[in-house]
Amino acid sequence: MLLLEGLPLFYMELAIGQKMRLGSIGAWTSISPYLGGLGLASVVTSLYLCLYYNVINAWSFWYLFHSFQSVLPWGVCPINSNRTGPTEECEVATPTQYFFYRETLNISSSIEEHGGIHTGQALCLVLAWAITYLFIVRGVKSTGKVVYFTATFPYLVLFIYLIRGVTLYGAINGLKYMFTPKMAELANPRAWINAATQIFFSLGLGFGSLIAFASYNQYNNNFQNQAIVVSLINSGTSIFASIVTFAIYGFKATLNYEDCLDRMRILLLNTFDLAEDAISMDSVLEWIEKLNTTYPEQFAQIADKVREGECNLEKELDTAVEGTGLAFIVYSEAIKNMPLPQLWSVLYFFMLLLLGIGSMLGNITAIITPLRDFKIMSRMSNELFSGLVCVFCLLLGLGFTTTSGNYWFTIFNDYAATFSLLFIVLIEVIAVSYIYGIKRFEKDIEDMLGHRPNWYWKIMWAVTSPLLLIGLFIFYIISYIQGGTPTYQAWNKELVSSGFNIPDVICCFMSKNGSLSRACEFQCEVFHSKLFVRL
Repeated sequence: MLLLEGLPLFYMELAIGQKMRLGSIGAWTSISPYLGGLGLASVVTSLYLCLYYNVINAWSFWYLFHSFQSVLPWGVCPINSNRTGPTEECEVATPTQYFFYRETLNISSSIEEHGGIHTGQALCLVLAWAITYLFIVRGVKSTGKVVYFTATFPYLVLFIYLIRGVTLYGAINGLKYMFTPKMAELANPRAWINAATQIFFSLGLGFGSLIAFASYNQYNNNFQNQAIVVSLINSGTSIFASIVTFAIYGFKATLNYEDCLDRMRILLLNTFDLAEDAISMDSVLEWIEKLNTTYPEQFAQIADKVREGECNLEKELDTAVEGTGLAFIVYSEAIKNMPLPQLWSVLYFFMLLLLGIGSMLGNITAIITPLRDFKIMSRMSNELFSGLVCVFCLLLGLGFTTTSGNYWFTIFNDYAATFSLLFIVLIEVIAVSYIYGIKRFEKDIEDMLGHRPNWYWKIMWAVTSPLLLIGLFIFYIISYIQGGTPTYQAWNKELVSSGFNIPDVICCFMSKNGSLSRACEFQCEVFHSKLFVRL
């Protein structure tokens, strides 16, 4: 996807911005008056992204501030109101899950249950927008200076985490999992759609930010070399960060696996009245098979518990976590098990904050630059106009700090900038290749660089990229239709208090006609039948 979509489209957007010297709306209007809506679509997509993306920065501030404590708050469960033991909701779940869903989000049981604004989160969101405003208020020059730090410092933190990560117990299991290919996945269209979305997001394609930044370049700037170098460094960084992530993920999965073995060992010792040292951690699975064969009637009494608590390292690693769950739950759980967890926590969330702010600078520039091309907007001072955009986004973003805000966050994250990005980029490449014309575009590039693009770029723009995008576009629509009624995951406090296990806490909600999606149906069948009654 990098070679067939990322590189050629990154090159194309830089060329358009540098040639037209305008933001996305003005640039596409210059190519054709009928394409102004394409620039507007980029602005709207960037606006959607800005609304919910800064909420992640607010969460990063929240976790960063809570990292300066002698005991990390997501490391232990809080005491209940009677002061007789841990809070039941936290005890049934885990401290990291409880802190994220209850303390950070104060999440409701469904999207229909609206509550008030979480004051702490609202203040963190105000802080995130205030910092964003201070970094963009002087225009693109001040933004560029800030990015020098926000883009380079995370490399230092990642390198520190790499050294720490690969030395963690069980890290090798995560790295083996990462580098072991599953060739069957190549036949799954969803894998290609995810790859395309990753490339579009990480390179900033379709948002209009590349066109906006390139419009400030010198006319003869060598954007071709920049496109190649930045794209390769970008994807290299993704792989580098993945190595760090999977090392830590392997550490967590190994701990979970060994905790499972230890629980199973104790169950066998107590059930069959064996000596304490009779079963070692390494021989648990052998003893299960042995006892099942030797004492079938006695083993039948605990068969359900053994089946429910089956210990499997591969299964632990297969439990894919992405997005906010990875950043704020998995990493937090790994950090609390490290020596000096406060230090690693501060480093991690400060890095996450810098990455988030760096992304926000590009997103907000993709809104401000094209809008300032309009005469009415250009009459305002940069400070006033930037302030109005930030306040507007802040006010709309406060909705994400309510008790049902995380469900709306998920909707925006899943739909605001995935399907729309595919559509925008597809129209962009068709517009350049067949409306503006490849030959005309070649001449513009020759005028700026002194030479024409080679055959690789022309084949990608004219044939390969549009055809592949059309294919992905069709697959996306088909998979969406086949998925049936959309469902979502929810944190249900009542189910936790009733004593359901961890996986039951994340439960499926039926659609209005009472049907479940196939994936959700399977999930519910795996758990207890009482779950159907409650739902």
